[in-house]
Amino acid sequence: MNRKFLITGAIFGLLAVIIGAFGAHGLKPLLDEAARESFETGVKYQMYHALLLLLVAGFKQRSFRFQKSIFFLLLFGVICFSGSIYLLATNNLTPVNFKGIALVTPLGGTLLIAAWTILLIEFVKIKPK
Repeated sequence: MNRKFLITGAIFGLLAVIIGAFGAHGLKPLLDEAARESFETGVKYQMYHALLLLLVAGFKQRSFRFQKSIFFLLLFGVICFSGSIYLLATNNLTPVNFKGIALVTPLGGTLLIAAWTILLIEFVKIKPK
């Protein structure tokens, strides 16, 4: 499972840098300030959670249920949250209207919050030495 966390974290991090650079340079003249800020928010959250995946990979062996829950919540949370923000921020650049997926953003955010909540609960369970 740690390998899966490491690979996914590295992919999310790599894509955050690429997408962020594309947004900052390629999309800058095409997007208004609000859309650029929104796009940047998606990149930041993707990178934060890429780093979290790498961090969780280094935890001492936790239960399979914990690992599986955190992995899938972060995976789908980032895809839904950041992915929908990328599409919504660039909506005016394509013939496809992505405004219909606007509810996917809070769903993704909820999945990310759930992952952090499970992480907190797991930390609280650690017995002090």
